[in-house]
Amino acid sequence: MRILVVEDEKRLAASLQAGLQAEGFAVDTAHDGEEGLWYAREHDYDAILLDLMLPRVNGYEVCATLRAEENWTPILMLTARAGESDQVEALDTGADDYVTKPFSFQVLLARLRSLLRRGVRERPTLLTVGDLVLDPATRMVTRNGTELSLTSREHSLLEFLMRRDGQVVTKSDILANVWDYAFEGDPNIVEVYVGRLRRKVDRPFGRSDIETLRGSGYRLRVPDA
Repeated sequence: MRILVVEDEKRLAASLQAGLQAEGFAVDTAHDGEEGLWYAREHDYDAILLDLMLPRVNGYEVCATLRAEENWTPILMLTARAGESDQVEALDTGADDYVTKPFSFQVLLARLRSLLRRGVRERPTLLTVGDLVLDPATRMVTRNGTELSLTSREHSLLEFLMRRDGQVVTKSDILANVWDYAFEGDPNIVEVYVGRLRRKVDRPFGRSDIETLRGSGYRLRVPDA
């Protein structure tokens, strides 16, 4: 398997390269964000180890750029910042996991192998269905360029439907994922919130994309191309 290491500390980069090669990986190294982007665009990798604090283009920007270009190669972020907000930002820009410096090589290797087992899968930063756009990181929702004001639960329900656009989801599916498996309230709460979403997301724009399928469940209809 082929790994890209993007790390400006050359001794650490060389150490990671040697350690990974000893484990049987083919490894390329880059020492700044711009060079890392070039390698990631020009070659196919099974995973990328990406330092956060890079010269020229930082790790956040590298990660966000690759995801915007629909490059879904698994990214393991390397960061000297232990702050919760830094870790959240790394994941929100599209990283799959992170390790905090200083780290054990064996722990890094275990995290890397975990990513490789998952493989490459599409995980767009923005969810888009027609002119409806939802940003899971900022929780902003827009339709046809107009920002919508949703409650936390409405947002969660819409995100659930958008991640399964075109699929029929049952009331039980929604309760388990938008509320939780232990929910013991009235299951008709789903109908209440679907109605609220329609009033905010569909009706003001003359749409009826959130569909009810009698006896089956609900579906967010994908507009015709």
